[in-house]
Amino acid sequence: MDYMDHRLHVHLTQEDKEQIIQRMKLTGMRNLSAYVRKIALNGYIIQMDMTDVKEILRLLKINSNNLNQYVKKANETGSIYYEDVMELKKSQGEILQLMGCVLDRLSEIM
Repeated sequence: MDYMDHRLHVHLTQEDKEQIIQRMKLTGMRNLSAYVRKIALNGYIIQMDMTDVKEILRLLKINSNNLNQYVKKANETGSIYYEDVMELKKSQGEILQLMGCVLDRLSEIM
């Protein structure tokens, strides 16, 4: 069976249709068929603001770059500065705290 081989016709009042379209817009979806299919199959759509996760990813990339620089420095000189390690540890702690907040918010949704 190919994708989209079958059609399902549903009769709606104008109010029902407007409400479905309004809810679809709230999710950020633009395709009514895709929205209705998603709702019918899953029962719900979760719209998430990923701003915090993107920020955590940005901070992780910075920490990763810093760590790589420290390793390179250690390989070249045979030593690294204590302050550098403490700064990396502090940044890692902040990232873990942010991730904990994101996970707490996710657990409230689920």
